[in-house]
Amino acid sequence: MSGPLEGVKILEFTSVVLGPWACQMLGDLGADVIKVEPPAGDTNRHLGPRNVHEDMSALFLTCNRNKRSIVLDLKHPKGRKAALKLAEQADVLVHNFRPQAMRRLGLDYETLRAVNPKIIYCATYGYSKKGPYGDKGALDDSIQAGSGVAMLMSMVEGEPRYLPTIVADKTTGMAVVNAVIAALFYRERQGKGQEIEVPMYETMVSYVMVEHLWGLTFDPPIGKAGYVRLMSQHRRPYKTKDGYIAVLPYWDNHWKTFCEVVGRPDMITDPRFNNMKSRLANIDASYAETAKALTRKTTAEWLALLKPTNVPHMIVNTLDGLIDDPHLKETGFWKMVDHPTEGRLRMASPPYSFSESAAEIRTLPPRLGQQSKEILKEAGYGEDEIREMFDQGISKGPENG
Repeated sequence: MSGPLEGVKILEFTSVVLGPWACQMLGDLGADVIKVEPPAGDTNRHLGPRNVHEDMSALFLTCNRNKRSIVLDLKHPKGRKAALKLAEQADVLVHNFRPQAMRRLGLDYETLRAVNPKIIYCATYGYSKKGPYGDKGALDDSIQAGSGVAMLMSMVEGEPRYLPTIVADKTTGMAVVNAVIAALFYRERQGKGQEIEVPMYETMVSYVMVEHLWGLTFDPPIGKAGYVRLMSQHRRPYKTKDGYIAVLPYWDNHWKTFCEVVGRPDMITDPRFNNMKSRLANIDASYAETAKALTRKTTAEWLALLKPTNVPHMIVNTLDGLIDDPHLKETGFWKMVDHPTEGRLRMASPPYSFSESAAEIRTLPPRLGQQSKEILKEAGYGEDEIREMFDQGISKGPENG
């Protein structure tokens, strides 16, 4: 079964996580993703544990399946020329260079549009080029700080903290996928390519302020920013007799059922808690009473009691525990694959499924320049030209890395 993006060719000029993970998702959906790497390779090739080769680290392996790798030195005129030849045949180009860097390389949208008027040119970087931050570099930490995520953490930690996950990179990566697919749909209808900008900062401010705009939604404001329930220091997994459990009796029917299950029917009619509005106004007390009730039994006992109810609840998994999670095992989420050079690998499946077209792991992450020769041949280069590019260090394969 072919993926929904079969036949779409994507040129990827990205590194680290944002762009590679976005392009991997497009590859999972069936696109032919050509990863254009500098002679030193994507910086993430060397970040994290590795099994066999130095350029095949864990973080690279989780972001670069369903791709082909070609090495091109874009600073060399012949490398830039090869990139333009590839762009002639591409449907989409995704890059995460700052705008001025692509202009210096002669790979800006105006140049690419001249060689391929229907190309979709997606730029994803720190800040929109339309604003005063446009030429600033950015990584996940700086975007978490600027977008308010780090300061939200101060509500529970007492000082600004970063989330221990690259939330800005990955959230923006999903926005890239949405934007590219929307542009492909537009081109299908209208026959036109276009330039897309997906900045991390604006994406994350939009992400954070969905619920936290709150009273500032109105002009003039009718309250402060910040969704009260989420900002309570008591919002956390609850302690049980032997561990932790996540429980959220959110709706009124959840609350009623929860109070019956934990043996606290008095809380159903308590004026502080008898409807959603009251519970929100008394959120700290609501959380405190919930926490107190859950200390009386073990996690397993609460899971058994809550299972037949509609009250949202869940175990508190560890990262290691996710590997043996029974639900993920039953759905086949973790795939064990044999990489031709790196040994046995565990990979997460694409989290979505289609009844008529498959999102799947088709090819495993490539060595640096693994497909350089075949991609250059597809672009029209002859054997002698390819050999010359290899000899001059403009391109290369794993055998001369």
